[in-house]
Amino acid sequence: MEEVVSAANANRKFSLILRNVREGHSYVVTSHGRPVARIVPADKRESVVSGARAALLARLEHQPVVHAGRWTRDALYEDDEG
Repeated sequence: MEEVVSAANANRKFSLILRNVREGHSYVVTSHGRPVARIVPADKRESVVSGARAALLARLEHQPVVHAGRWTRDALYEDDEG
């Protein structure tokens, strides 16, 4: 379970937080009450990244192919308002 800590407290207690992270604890850092970062053990982060990658690829596999036709670089950057 992740513990919520304000950015100010995370700054003041950074050494303690790192010691706890080494022991397997995780933190959500907030700024003005909004989550802005996670501090997790390094090995846990790798599993989060690989899980996110797998979810993205699975979602992409189910999206329909869009046939946009042929285009040139010039057409791509053409100004429609001119």
